Amino acid sequence: MEADPSVKTKTIVICGPTGIGKTELSLSLAEYFNGEIVSADSMQIYRYMDIGTAKPSLLQRNRVPHFMIDVADPDEPYDAARYAREAGDCIAAIDGQGKVPFVIGGTGLYIRALVHGLCRARPSSPETREKLRREAEITGSRPLYERLAASDPEAAQRIHPNDVYRIIRALEVYELTGRPISESQQAHGFAHTHFDVLKFCLHIEREALYERINQRVDQMVAGGLLAEVKSLLKMGYSAELKPMKAIGYRHMAGYINGGLGWEEAVDLMKRDTRRYAKRQLIWFKKESGLVWMPPDDFDGMREQIERFLPPLPDRGKRHGHH
Repeated sequence: MEADPSVKTKTIVICGPTGIGKTELSLSLAEYFNGEIVSADSMQIYRYMDIGTAKPSLLQRNRVPHFMIDVADPDEPYDAARYAREAGDCIAAIDGQGKVPFVIGGTGLYIRALVHGLCRARPSSPETREKLRREAEITGSRPLYERLAASDPEAAQRIHPNDVYRIIRALEVYELTGRPISESQQAHGFAHTHFDVLKFCLHIEREALYERINQRVDQMVAGGLLAEVKSLLKMGYSAELKPMKAIGYRHMAGYINGGLGWEEAVDLMKRDTRRYAKRQLIWFKKESGLVWMPPDDFDGMREQIERFLPPLPDRGKRHGHH
């Protein structure tokens, strides 16, 4: 039986930069609201990569069920489209048990793909485009625009008659597929969300965040990151694999193969993690509809979630938290 597409699953998203404290906060909130956690982290999907990805511990995963952790081998191709599909199935399963889905992580693209879907790549042909571009140079955009209006009136309504680039793009799709570009856009539509989401993004003062990141790197190193990378290499996973080039893994591999000294490897790992956090924040600042919260404001977030979720007699208050 198909689920009613007009009823959207209420889902809580908690995103934010690496090292800010998403894990502990999300465990407390998920326990309070009888929820289960779907990880949105492009590294935690990989098996055998635990320390450098800061996976929740087994103890933490016993407190609250987690999904989308350890779902692929390090040499398996994995992308946002596959993530959106699999994480979407997890959310449906959590919702089906009457639990609240919490999506937690720092991979902005995965979260966007899950919540909004990804725009399917449309066919393209440089030759067709070049031919249309030459035509536009000779005749101007008007005749092309009129041709578009005849073949895809809906797209023509949305595109300005002087917007040569988009006119050409739309005609190219039409010539290649025989179908208007507006059809494929409709079939997807970025504004369409699969879930009814309440999205929090955690933030603290930059200096405090960088301090946390430096501490976390020291903890990973003390926790055995070097041994983890050695064992991955021993299992036959090449240092050239995409996940092995991720922060922490490439630094340890650099130390192992003699390219980096120990202090240097650890310092670079800290620097690169700070830079990554900065890029994450730039990404999240461009996303719409985020509620920015400090990671220690459990009560503020709890109140907003309570207003967002439908009242259930058995929801919350379960653990008498806080």
